[in-house]
Amino acid sequence: MLDTFKKWLAVLRQTIWVWGLRKFYRLTGGWHWRGQSTDVVFSDINIPATNGSIGARLYSSVQGAEKPLIVYMHGGGWVIGDLETHHHFCVALSDVSGCTVVALDYRLAPEHPFPASQDDCLAAINWLAENAHDAVLCNGQLIIAGDSAGGNLATCVCLELEENSRQKIKGEILIYPATDHYSAGSGSYVVKAKGQLLTTDLMVRFWDTYLEKRTGAEPEVQRAFPKRSDNLATLPPTLLITAENDPLRDEGRAYAEQLEQAGVAVTYHHFANAEHGFACSAGPIEDHLLFMNQLKDWLDKLHPDEARTGQ
Repeated sequence: MLDTFKKWLAVLRQTIWVWGLRKFYRLTGGWHWRGQSTDVVFSDINIPATNGSIGARLYSSVQGAEKPLIVYMHGGGWVIGDLETHHHFCVALSDVSGCTVVALDYRLAPEHPFPASQDDCLAAINWLAENAHDAVLCNGQLIIAGDSAGGNLATCVCLELEENSRQKIKGEILIYPATDHYSAGSGSYVVKAKGQLLTTDLMVRFWDTYLEKRTGAEPEVQRAFPKRSDNLATLPPTLLITAENDPLRDEGRAYAEQLEQAGVAVTYHHFANAEHGFACSAGPIEDHLLFMNQLKDWLDKLHPDEARTGQ
């Protein structure tokens, strides 16, 4: 009886923790972006998948017909983000880039632990690679993008795409991505453990929730760690961003170096005074605006006939 009560209490604590963080993430994001307005048109859609459909939000751009489609995966530790937490950022992304954006509403842990979110994103992008030209305003090519846990999903998916889909991918945008398990011993997990919203303790809990407390050594979870992949040379040109005050700082920087060593065309920017979340969740602050200019410059340099690295 006592063991049953302890298990029930643990589930209750987890439920309250998840509910509270999800509410907090939505409220703070909405507050930071308050007062922002735009002419970007958006609508909620469904993308066909093997076992039903995947929810998404479409941000249409009148300029999008001549540009690649940006497929965006929100952050939030695979646990707390959603279409609403990143709505204002996706509006800004479409507005600044001139691209149509599709934000994916992938399933979240703990209700749907690994590999649900990764499988959702993989299925959605394979479908979009085949059908985007007819379904939305774009030139038929895709940019795969995401922040934090979404950055993890973005590059993991790029590593697993079917060959026909891979040929449609023009680039990937990785904003302070998670690229390895906390057990890998990244230095910034120690030196940047506290002092900002994303702490080491929180990141550890996100990983444990996502992987159901697996240690990171199990064979079945290796596809969640792009930094361990031996297939990096297949990745497209990459824009990678890191922040100084972030437990994920060092693994993001190391991943950029790994991609360069594998022959991938990498554009890397480090924000020396920023913390995790600055690009998407903190509103139109100075560092966000600088990042958006960098992103636009990077997109403008991608040409339709540019040879893909690693092919």
